[in-house]
This record gives sequence, structure tokens and C-alpha cells, in this order.
Amino acid sequence: MTLEPESDLEGLRIPHFYRAFYVYKYATGLSAAIALSRRVLDGGVSEREDYLNFLKSGGSRYPIESLKVAGVDMSKPEPVKAALAHFAKLVEEFKTLI
Repeated sequence: MTLEPESDLEGLRIPHFYRAFYVYKYATGLSAAIALSRRVLDGGVSEREDYLNFLKSGGSRYPIESLKVAGVDMSKPEPVKAALAHFAKLVEEFKTLI
């Protein structure tokens, strides 16, 4: 495989990278998903019911409000901190595997 010199600039042609907060939307979504899944997997009946109510709400609320129904408050730093801790744990596990 031969890369052309123009390939060094490949990332510049991807337009969605230039949309407002594009990368942050992924990070926020992953943080919310990790918090939501941990709450359901580590919780009990109440947490499961919160999750089901979250799903039932569909698109009737803004996402941040829907997540609050599920017990995940993205207006606070805890979900992001927990996601970073989870990622750090995965990196440590990876280090032991290699």
C-alpha cells in the first residue's frame, strides 16, 4: 500500500469535524451511556424501572431531561468523571494484557 502525500491532509476534508462541539457530543454520549449502563447493571428493580421509563419516554423530552428520568444527571460532573475512571481502568487492563 502506498500513501499519497495528499493523504496527510485527509482529516481536513471531513466536514463534520468542523461542526460545533462534534467531538464533545461523542464524549458526552459515551459518558451518559456508561453511567446509564452501570446504574442498570449494578442496581436493582428500581434502577431497571427507571431505565424502562427512560426508554418509554422516547423523544418526548430533551435528552438531558430523559437521562434524569433514568437517574443520570449530565448537568453534574459525576457521569463524566465515572466514564474517565472506567476508561482509565480499561487502559490499565490493556497494559497488563500487552
